[in-house]
Amino acid sequence: MLYHSTRGKGLQMSSMEVIKQGIAPDGGLFIPYKIPKLSMAEFREMEKMGYVERAVRILSLFLTDYSANDLENCVHAAYNKDKFAASEIAPVVKLNENIYILELWHGPTCAFKDMALQLLPHLLVTALKRTGEDSGVIILVATSGDTGKAALEGFKDVPGTHVVVFYPNEGVSSVQQIQMVTQEGSNVDVIAVEGNFDSAQSGVKAIFADEQLEQKIRRKGYSLSSANSINWGRLIPQVVYYVSAWLEMLKTGEITEDQPINVVVPTGNFGNILAAYYAKKMGVPIHRLICASNSNNVLTDFINTGVYNRNRKFYKTASPSMDILISSNMERLLFDLADGDCERVRLLMEDLRLKGQYTIDDDSLKRLKSEFWGGYADDPQTLQAIRSTYDAYGYLLDPHTAVGMHVYNQYRKHTGDDHKTILASTASPFKFADDVLKAVLGPDAVEDMDDITLLDILSRTTNKPIPPALAGLKDKEIRHKTVCKQSEMKDVLTNLFYLNEV
Repeated sequence: MLYHSTRGKGLQMSSMEVIKQGIAPDGGLFIPYKIPKLSMAEFREMEKMGYVERAVRILSLFLTDYSANDLENCVHAAYNKDKFAASEIAPVVKLNENIYILELWHGPTCAFKDMALQLLPHLLVTALKRTGEDSGVIILVATSGDTGKAALEGFKDVPGTHVVVFYPNEGVSSVQQIQMVTQEGSNVDVIAVEGNFDSAQSGVKAIFADEQLEQKIRRKGYSLSSANSINWGRLIPQVVYYVSAWLEMLKTGEITEDQPINVVVPTGNFGNILAAYYAKKMGVPIHRLICASNSNNVLTDFINTGVYNRNRKFYKTASPSMDILISSNMERLLFDLADGDCERVRLLMEDLRLKGQYTIDDDSLKRLKSEFWGGYADDPQTLQAIRSTYDAYGYLLDPHTAVGMHVYNQYRKHTGDDHKTILASTASPFKFADDVLKAVLGPDAVEDMDDITLLDILSRTTNKPIPPALAGLKDKEIRHKTVCKQSEMKDVLTNLFYLNEV
């Protein structure tokens, strides 16, 4: 299978080259020429498999220049009992007859990013080896909270790689920050950036676009790549868990093969819901993709109006991983809405860069609304969703998943749609113990308490164990203390790798 950029089809590349590069040379995102579609007989064959076997099968359809042995080695190295606390890897939990929780946070950093970032390092190193690459690779990551730690953990001490994570200073939860700044490993650096996630993300994109800097990096013996979901190697593993969740519901008799489902995804950068969209294109019978936003509801407005406008107030919310106004992965969907017209996509992205907004045509908006439904939750509504779900089912939601639950309830009220629904649960509630406890016990119950103490209180209150990855945070040394402005990110990278010496 070959890939091209969303902004031009002139460059045809294999999946290994795409995963190595991360972002296309013209600034666009790599996409396959065609999404493979499976028959019901092929899905039924996968129904009998476990998660690891399903992952190998689905990845083999997209990563065709990897051998079967390569893919099996990569997948088994990523998804195993040493890395994931749940034997199912991504278990599906039934709350009631309508809603099922897809738990994506049983990996080493307690967030859904582990589902891709435990696999990506193995795919990348295999690609480097198979293509005869003798240089090292610098992995650049902009994070709004979870991607950073997952990338650090996934690439830690992986030979031939060095990962540099940029996160918004004071723009992630305390636990997320502690997870990153205490990260061990000989090949990791963590940098706080003044501003919000969009500042960090724009700075990383500017580094990729700087040809002079890239030449210095190559002369130093490195190449650049990305672990954000702009990298196809990050996105395609996410398709697997939506296919697998539907297959599990088939396997357990919760649905029949002619019974479409809905999928609710709390998302800021649009990658996680885009993966569900690709699962639908592969043949999974998804009726509606429900896009859940927090108060930074740029995606909600876009789905409802066709106008994407980042020129708005930015909110710091209880769901910080979704505090995003520039959703990078939307570019891949725009390519489909534009019927593969790369020039239209390029012009829309240019409007976003220069004006901070773009508008799609009426036909594209109609198609968008036929696939997606958008809603959002503010912080009080988010906490209420945590409380009501816990009261009704004894089930704890983290704030991001709670945004999804609130929007799902909005959707049901607005449409009356009673299709069975999968809600993607993106993080352990223990990563956001402060807000979860505020929801369960009230705001006064957690006043003036540090995050480590809050973990213990949440565990005692709910009789649920603290995940091992979080339980040990209190004893870890802070190793990464650098803070910079967005304009200084290139300088920081230059100093880290002594690029002024070449």
